[in-house]
Amino acid sequence: MDSGILFDFSAGIATVTLHNPGKLNAVNAEMWRGLSSAMQRVAQTPEVRCVILRGAGEEAFAAGGDIEEFLTVRATVEDALHYHDELVASALDAIRSCALPTVAAIRGACIGGGLEIAGCCDIRIAGESSRFGAPINRLGFSMYPGEMAGLLALVGPAVVLEILLEGRILSAREALDKGLLSRVVDDARVFDEAAACAARICAGAPLVARWHKQWVKRLMNGAPLSEAEKREAFDFLATADYREGLDAFLHKRTPRFTGR
Repeated sequence: MDSGILFDFSAGIATVTLHNPGKLNAVNAEMWRGLSSAMQRVAQTPEVRCVILRGAGEEAFAAGGDIEEFLTVRATVEDALHYHDELVASALDAIRSCALPTVAAIRGACIGGGLEIAGCCDIRIAGESSRFGAPINRLGFSMYPGEMAGLLALVGPAVVLEILLEGRILSAREALDKGLLSRVVDDARVFDEAAACAARICAGAPLVARWHKQWVKRLMNGAPLSEAEKREAFDFLATADYREGLDAFLHKRTPRFTGR
């Protein structure tokens, strides 16, 4: 397999891997399609409680899009619109709208399209030597507005413009300071820390994880909650997981959540 998207599932955790090691996991058109399909598979697998996204190997999460294929997949305006509005947008939207928690485990280069993918995840864990940016100003093309919107929502206009106007590569610590990352750990600990993070998520009630994502997204639109939404916020009262959580707490035991 020269390039593609790998999917693995174990102990409630789905791992989606960007695999194009000969090009530092640069994402080509087929991989964007595969990423959409992998996220659809996640949605169709009830046992999944958390998703880890990573790059193959240790040298890169993804070093951007596959520039070599741009001469064909973006040769005309129509081709470019299809590539970005259909292939890329579908993949990024699938990650962003995933009802389950998503964790990006980042080693090495996280550039351009790789940064866009990581930015769609809920939690981003990176190694000390990882690096971030979008130096496309030196390639003569701009970031597609639909993809820029995700980074804009994550870090705001000042940071996005700094990244795009300078085309500078940021260290992990600088990326953390600017809000691009959730935490930075030693390189050798990245995948273990991502797995531990996912395990902590899986130890919680899965319905609660979904609700927390739902409410954060809802509150970001700024509109006041309706009376119906306020009542909906207490839907957990009717769940078996709520009863299990309380009983486990009162009896000092580990809860066994079932997602019901």
